[in-house]
Amino acid sequence: MRVYPAIDLLGGKAVRLREGRRDQATVYSDDPAEVARGFVAAGAGRVHVVDLDGAFAGRRENRAAVERILATGASVQLGGGIRDLATCRQLLGDGVERVVVGTLAARDPAGFCAADPSLLARLVVAVDARDGRVFVEGWDVDSGLDAFALAGDVARAGVAAVLFTDIARDGTGHGANVGSTARLAQALAPAEVIASGGIASLDDLRALARAGVPAAVVGRALYEKTFTVAEALAAAAEAAC
Repeated sequence: MRVYPAIDLLGGKAVRLREGRRDQATVYSDDPAEVARGFVAAGAGRVHVVDLDGAFAGRRENRAAVERILATGASVQLGGGIRDLATCRQLLGDGVERVVVGTLAARDPAGFCAADPSLLARLVVAVDARDGRVFVEGWDVDSGLDAFALAGDVARAGVAAVLFTDIARDGTGHGANVGSTARLAQALAPAEVIASGGIASLDDLRALARAGVPAAVVGRALYEKTFTVAEALAAAAEAAC
């Protein structure tokens, strides 16, 4: 199982939110680029970066912070406030490895799935779920879409991965939603499903790996030094054997 350390950007700083709420932000670093360097040095193959200001505003923010992270040479998976395919292409041209979109896919699933296959192959669709429904626009709006149905549609269209987040668990440290994530991974195989939300221990990572989940994003547990990137990579690899 692959492990992607997360850097969430708010006001140019590396933070973590609780259940996606801006008023529940904890600042962990004033230098996100240095955080990225540390993750790469520890063995992370890809860093998951989220522009939280962009997600809430519906447009790209934190451009300078993203540029500094890219300048470290990190392989970056970037999301937050990216609402059109032209911006996706621009970011890929600027050196972002994969672009994460959520609202863009949920707003018009059929139109999104009809996009250029070569572009879709470098996009990750964030399926952010609460009670089985997809929430968009910084998790403020209930799209009315079924999370598993949207995930299935975009996976069949050929996106790079589906990032599945249980909003109720994100940033809480209450444990990953192994059951729902594993069911989704089994339904979409061989497409990559990335677990996100609530991962608080190495046992959470081991449980996801043993359940057949291909990848996971880890955030708060790394910043609070519950475990290291190296320990996370080792536990995920061991459990997947």
